[in-house]
Amino acid sequence: MKKVFATIGFIVIIVIAFIVVKRFSVTKIISPLGTGGNIPIKTLAQYSFPSLHLSQFSDGSIVIDKVIKDNPVFASYLYYSYVNGKRVSGLMNVPKTAGQYPVIILIRGYVDKKGYVPGYGTLRDGEYLAQNGFITLAPDFLGYGFSDPAPKEPMEDRFLTYVTVMDLISSLKNLNRSLADKLLPVRFDGIHTGIWGHSNGGQIALSILEISGATFPTVLWAPVSKPFPYSILYYTDEVDDHGKALRQVVANFEKDYDSEKYSLTNYFSWIKAPLQLDQGTADEEVPQKWSDELADILEKKGIKIDYYTYPGEDHNFDRGSWTTVIERTLQFYKEQFKM
Repeated sequence: MKKVFATIGFIVIIVIAFIVVKRFSVTKIISPLGTGGNIPIKTLAQYSFPSLHLSQFSDGSIVIDKVIKDNPVFASYLYYSYVNGKRVSGLMNVPKTAGQYPVIILIRGYVDKKGYVPGYGTLRDGEYLAQNGFITLAPDFLGYGFSDPAPKEPMEDRFLTYVTVMDLISSLKNLNRSLADKLLPVRFDGIHTGIWGHSNGGQIALSILEISGATFPTVLWAPVSKPFPYSILYYTDEVDDHGKALRQVVANFEKDYDSEKYSLTNYFSWIKAPLQLDQGTADEEVPQKWSDELADILEKKGIKIDYYTYPGEDHNFDRGSWTTVIERTLQFYKEQFKM
């Protein structure tokens, strides 16, 4: 009888051991981005568009720090917001005249971290809007400016840009407290929020509109609007190794994730906001064809979009059209906010 019970006990132990081993074998995998460590399976699944669309975003504090520029009409400040507990620096522009104002979130395109300063890529645009009755906030993103370091996982670093902006927008409800603490006479009107995005910042802006389903009036300057991961692989000839490392990162990512769920082109129908699109015909970074196709697709989906092209203009509208583009941008926001 003892032998029978011993045999049964041994079998039970084997079964339990098998279940435990099987469970851990499906919940742990080697990092898809090649860090060599074990991470929970599908860690980056939380950043797919369907997942982010259902997410709740944090409404943390916005800390206004030192003055960067003091102009008779506006002032620029270093500020900090937070994403996943990490600090993100940025540049805030505020009018000098007391009153309540709309907020525009400015999202820059890709820039190298070397020599970067807060607000790079949005400086004159933010100043112009502040001089004309808007509060602007331009996040630097993790790893830039005075922000905390970016994640080591390159894909997570990319996807966190969406979360950074969404958390910042959610935190606008706390902006007036920060303005009051700084003894500034201006306030966010609490109603009107707009988005401006240039180049890769346009890609982030479109992604934010899809994820949130919000009606934030948005201006896109030469946005990157092609499918992921083509939207990043297109630029591989601009790096020293001609994209070898990036292609490997993408290949590793696609082993474990469906890239279609991370591509903004699959979720255009989620956009509810009115748009203005501006594109230079001589842009060598974002081909005009991309914006032509974007405008056509959005119009067919019934999304309101005003599309303007600028003959002979480059990616930054530096060949004489910047004033026209920024004035159209200003007018668009004023019309949308009924100012």
